[in-house]
Amino acid sequence: MSTRTARPLGPQLALAGTVGKRVDVLVIGLTSTSDGPEIALGDGIVDESVLTDLLDTFVAVGASGKAEETTRIPAPDTLPVDSVLAVGLGSAEKLDAEQIRKSAGAAARALSGVGTVATTLSVLDLGAAAEGFALGAYRFTEFKSAKSAPGPDAQPVARVELLVSSPRAKESKDTLARSSAIAEAVATAREFVNTPPSHLFPAEFADRAKALGTDAGLKVEVLDEKALEKNGYGGILGVGKGSSRLPRLVRLSYTAKKRNAPKVALVGKGITFDTGGISIKPAAGMENMTSDMGGAAAVVATVVLAAKLGLPVDVTATVPMAENMPSSTAQRPGDVLTQYGGTTVEVINTDAEGRLVLADAIVRACEDDPDYLIDTATLTGAQMVALGNRTPGVMGTDEFRDRVASISQEIGENAWAMPMPAELRSDLDSKIADLANVTNHRWGGMLAAALYLKEFVADGVQWAHIDVAGPAYNSSGPWGYTGRGGTGVPVRTMISVIEDIAANG
Repeated sequence: MSTRTARPLGPQLALAGTVGKRVDVLVIGLTSTSDGPEIALGDGIVDESVLTDLLDTFVAVGASGKAEETTRIPAPDTLPVDSVLAVGLGSAEKLDAEQIRKSAGAAARALSGVGTVATTLSVLDLGAAAEGFALGAYRFTEFKSAKSAPGPDAQPVARVELLVSSPRAKESKDTLARSSAIAEAVATAREFVNTPPSHLFPAEFADRAKALGTDAGLKVEVLDEKALEKNGYGGILGVGKGSSRLPRLVRLSYTAKKRNAPKVALVGKGITFDTGGISIKPAAGMENMTSDMGGAAAVVATVVLAAKLGLPVDVTATVPMAENMPSSTAQRPGDVLTQYGGTTVEVINTDAEGRLVLADAIVRACEDDPDYLIDTATLTGAQMVALGNRTPGVMGTDEFRDRVASISQEIGENAWAMPMPAELRSDLDSKIADLANVTNHRWGGMLAAALYLKEFVADGVQWAHIDVAGPAYNSSGPWGYTGRGGTGVPVRTMISVIEDIAANG
């Protein structure tokens, strides 16, 4: 069992009605207009005359209100703070919750070394501002020694006071509680993804997931390599047998208090490191394959979040965990394995391993007779070719696929519905087994992978497959509330879908 000490995953978030004396920096929002920037603020949180003076100063130093632009000035004597930071919100006509979330994140990133911040962005959208500040302030520094650890001037914001007209109102408290829980879940997924494979291998990942589940009151089941072999999980075993660190399957179950609640199954790919196996990847960029368990990280965080929010939906996460390594015991191109449930598969490419572990987990998840199934994975490079690094692809049963994509776009993770062309299915036929794990060409790779998974989804289950190969990991510079490394995508999509199922069935 892991003995790792938990650490704060973000700043302390609190509600406030006025700018307190202990606040170091006040953060306000600027929108851009044809006549210049304007301060986006209402409800009399800050005196109108003070706002006028602030705007004049920001204009004088060149602030424009461009989205996520940050400008910091000394505070006037009329405010009990050291300085004021304006963050751009872009066009007022196009302002939405996601832009507030991104601008809050940009502000948090710009305020390293600041102890306490107050913000008026919360007047515009409390939940989005809270999430943006919490996630923008996230840092992964676990492996920084004293030689390189951030000093006092580089520490993230410690406390954020979110200004609202009625800080004691139940609605405000409920909104902050939900957003805080969501931000913690996203940060938890980021922590898993950012932890190097030397410290997060299948058994350790399983231990950490079990600890989180136990703390949240979930039912937890962990299958080791012996149990996997006994029960016929050929996909997970086939992928993991090349590594000395053997695979696991973790099941985390949350049961709602409501009787006859809808049942949602979550499945996430948990490849703790992917070399490609015998079909080995190029060396350049391989270090980023620490992120190949991003789907598993997201579903573990999401089922725990559903429990913390007390949603009236039964949620079970089935999480296959393996390390894909080349060795004398590794599976070979041309091998045949038997997936859980009996389907035989010719392994043409050992680097198409994610679908093999997911297939086992999907069959097991469907044995619980769920109403809905969401699987997510850093599955194909073809996702990035088709949609780029920030747009997940969603495939599945038409109605549920479109529902998931629509909700994802509403909350800012921006998944896009994609087809599963019928003509690609025959390209997965094998001459010696029931299926091949890849087609014999490179066209529509993301879509073909979804068609492979479809073979294992039980009839009657509403299903969505979310490919987050690019969106789960940011290898470029920071933007909005997203720093380098794990992003936590698609935690917010999945929890919003579960909440929608709770509300609408």
